[in-house]
Amino acid sequence: MNYDSPFMGKSIAVTGKLNSYTRSEIKARLLELGARPVSKISKRTDYLILGERPGSKLVKALALKITILSEREFEEMSR
Repeated sequence: MNYDSPFMGKSIAVTGKLNSYTRSEIKARLLELGARPVSKISKRTDYLILGERPGSKLVKALALKITILSEREFEEMSR
């Protein structure tokens, strides 16, 4: 677990198809970074990782003013 991660203790959802990860791989990566992968967007969600062809999670995240990261932004922050 990476205790210096900016994602430590954060709830993170994913929407759309990611280029570099399958669903199980992104979940494993988030856990490795100390994050809590979540499947639904709520006011407690800290980040949404945005893939291609996002679904309704994007609309809800925008309405709740949740920080949205591209896959590239996520990768840069998780180094």
